[in-house]
Amino acid sequence: MEFQIRIERIVPNGYGIGFSDGQTVFVPLSAPGDLLRVRPREKRGAILFAEIVEIIEKSPRRIDAPCRHFGKCGGCDFQHMDYETQLESKVAIISDCLRRIGRLELDVPIEIVPSPDQFGYRARSEWHYDAYRRRFGFYRRLTRDVIDMEECPVLVDELNAEMKRIRSMIDWEDLGEANAGVLSAASEGKVSTYSPEFIEPMEELRFHAAGETYSYDARTFFQANHLLIGRLIELAVGDRTGVAACELYSGSGLFTIPLARRFESVASSETDERAVSYARKNIEHARVENVSIDLADSAEWLAKMPEDAGAFDLLLLDPPRAGAQKKVTDQILRLKPKEISYVSCEPSTLARDLGELCRGGYRIDKVTAVDMFPQTHHVETVVALRLSE
Repeated sequence: MEFQIRIERIVPNGYGIGFSDGQTVFVPLSAPGDLLRVRPREKRGAILFAEIVEIIEKSPRRIDAPCRHFGKCGGCDFQHMDYETQLESKVAIISDCLRRIGRLELDVPIEIVPSPDQFGYRARSEWHYDAYRRRFGFYRRLTRDVIDMEECPVLVDELNAEMKRIRSMIDWEDLGEANAGVLSAASEGKVSTYSPEFIEPMEELRFHAAGETYSYDARTFFQANHLLIGRLIELAVGDRTGVAACELYSGSGLFTIPLARRFESVASSETDERAVSYARKNIEHARVENVSIDLADSAEWLAKMPEDAGAFDLLLLDPPRAGAQKKVTDQILRLKPKEISYVSCEPSTLARDLGELCRGGYRIDKVTAVDMFPQTHHVETVVALRLSE
């Protein structure tokens, strides 16, 4: 049964929230101030999820999305809002998660660093192909159906060119009924692509940031928005110095090398063997000799450290979307590093982990959002914590 609703604000996962007859309603692809006619799609507990049937009164914050696939493609969900509203919404999402999930009331404001470019910024991508329907592009929203696409406005030019190149070389008959993914990354004019279906040498990429050089490839995680990597390093590491630093989820060494420049010793752990290999290569290239990197699970690695080994001056962690989880935060609280720098790409799991750390004796000194993902609800957050006296 269709009904009207006014959208009040944007909440976690990028949904607009409104209320109708005492019912909380989440509406994707809506903007604050929209008056909408919507249709119920799904009910989860006390929350009703609905889809837009008609925009009765358009919000002044709503704009025309430049991509013709917007609303169908699962990649972007904020293209319909002006950039200022996108930034405001991301700050509100982080604040909502900290309060509701972490049960934290901040004493400091959340600052946000905008992206210099809102389109043509993304230097990593994963494409999909459907050999049966002969489609190549991204997944449709909320499905695993492939939308056939020629280009994407958020990708850097090199990846759009690679997208066209791969499309032109696909032999659909040889793929049979395969449905798989293609990983691709670009840096400084070069492109690295990987797919188990394509037999091509994978290009090794290099990227320069904060005076350092990093090597990686399409199969190794590296931040997608190169325009903000230097700022991200600055926020995560800053001007901190000390005797010993500890790093969890160290990847290919993005923060490891800057830490090594400022601390007498750095101990790091990472579970991805390919990332560790690149990290060791990057460290060797940087000519720093005060770093040890272990291929190990973070919780198990920390558990082997004795409490009497002395507190780390800084512990930096940059976990995947699942966050650190309690088995890791318990170990952090056991070791009690003097400061923590938490880099997160998911506000909900960040809030959960920060709640554990703050109840364990830490206080939040600073929260900075970095808009690494314009046109989407995703946001990077860097939080500085300090052990309370």
